[in-house]
Amino acid sequence: MNWLSSIIGLLIVLAAAGMILGFSLPVARRTKRTFRYIPAMQRLRRALGLAVEDGSRLHVSLGKASIFSPTNASALVGLATLERIAQMSSVSDRPPVATSGDGTLSILSQDTMRAAYRIANAPELFDVERGRLAGPTPLSYIAGTLPVIRDERVSTNVLVGNFGPEVALLAEASDQQDAFTLGASDSLAAQAVLYASSEETLIGEELFALPAYLQAGPTHQASLRAQDILRWAIVGLIVLAVLLSFLGIVL
Repeated sequence: MNWLSSIIGLLIVLAAAGMILGFSLPVARRTKRTFRYIPAMQRLRRALGLAVEDGSRLHVSLGKASIFSPTNASALVGLATLERIAQMSSVSDRPPVATSGDGTLSILSQDTMRAAYRIANAPELFDVERGRLAGPTPLSYIAGTLPVIRDERVSTNVLVGNFGPEVALLAEASDQQDAFTLGASDSLAAQAVLYASSEETLIGEELFALPAYLQAGPTHQASLRAQDILRWAIVGLIVLAVLLSFLGIVL
C-alpha cells in the first residue's frame, strides 16, 4: 500500500505541474480570468500605493521556515510576494525591508530584491542590508523585527510565512504604530492569533494566492487555476465514494 500511495502522490504532483505549465502558456492566458474578491487583498494593494505616495516604508516579514524544511512553501510564497512588492515600490523614497528568521531565507530575500530592482530597471536601489536575518530562533527573530516596525517609519507590514503564536507581538507593535498589517501563515496557531490581532488575515489556501493577486506573474495565476481544478476533482471523488458506499458497491 505504501508504494501505491507514493504513486498516487506522484501522479497528483505531475498533474498539478502539467496544468500549471499549460495554463502559463500564452494561448491559455488569452481568456481573461476574474479572481474571487478578497477584501484583504484590496486593502493591501491600497496600502502599498499609499506607502509609495507618502514616502513611508514597507516591511515584509518572511517567517522562520528554512527553504529546506517541509514548510518551505510558505517561504517561497513570501519571496514571490517580496519580489512583487519591491517592484511596485521601486519609485518610493524608502525601499522596502525584509526580515526573516532563517539564514538561507535572508540570503534569498536579498537576491529576490536584487532581481526585482533589475527587472524594474533600477538596480542602483538595491541595498543588501534591506534583507535582514532578524534572529535564528523564534523569539530572537521577533525581538530583532520589532525595532524595524517601530523605528523605521513603516506604514505597511506584510507578515507572510511560517510563524508561531509569538507573531502576535509583531501585529501588536504594528498596531501601536498605526500601520496596516496583513497576516498570512501556514500555521494554524499563527492564523488564530493573526486573525485576532492584525487588521487583515488570509486564511488557509489564501496564503498561496497572494502573489497572484499582486500580479506577480502568469505562473502564479496558473497555479490558482490548477488548485481549483484539483479541489473540484477531490470533491468529486469524495461524492463518488459516498454514493458507491451508499449503493453497497464500496464498503
